[in-house]
Amino acid sequence: MTEATSTPPETSMHADVIDALRAARVTPTVREADAATADRVARTLVECGLTAFEFTATTPGWEHLVAAWTKEFPEVTLGLGTVTSPDIAERALAAGADFLVSPFQVPEVRPVADTAGRLLVEGGLTPSELRTAAGRGVAKLFPAHVGGIAYLKSVLSVLPGARIMATGGVAVDEADRWLAAGAFTVSIGSDLTRGDVPSNVARLKARIG
Repeated sequence: MTEATSTPPETSMHADVIDALRAARVTPTVREADAATADRVARTLVECGLTAFEFTATTPGWEHLVAAWTKEFPEVTLGLGTVTSPDIAERALAAGADFLVSPFQVPEVRPVADTAGRLLVEGGLTPSELRTAAGRGVAKLFPAHVGGIAYLKSVLSVLPGARIMATGGVAVDEADRWLAAGAFTVSIGSDLTRGDVPSNVARLKARIG
């Protein structure tokens, strides 16, 4: 993105993933204490019709989990979250992750993603951070609950066209409001993946249509 008001380009290396995230509208974060639980939750999400989500590097065994999922569910757009170092990024990409997500700016990871031709969604809170991240494809507003929906609107007023994933404290019952405010996609964690997951997904779908 060469100017603050320009829409970031959809490069050929990122276009398919960006289109998939746009179509999904919700990109859940599956953050669990172990790989078996993460696998079970993810399977439930897919059975309920969700098409994109991310595991996280904080789940023990995530590497094998990503590798198994990319083979069994190639139709799912699968990311790895909490990518905080080049080593994690390289391992995630080797396992087959379609995209990488970090909670903050990780300039040291950018060359890894660029060499592999994969989308890196970097986190940010300030307009400057979000401008930098959005210029590479998609930015992650984190933690989104700090400023809330009003803050997202303010950011987009100076960064029109920026693709921003709202993450961190986003509730199922607020997803439609975040999307209406201009969020490119929303990432929901425990509010979606705890308790009766099918009921949570049904409530989410009723909200976002």
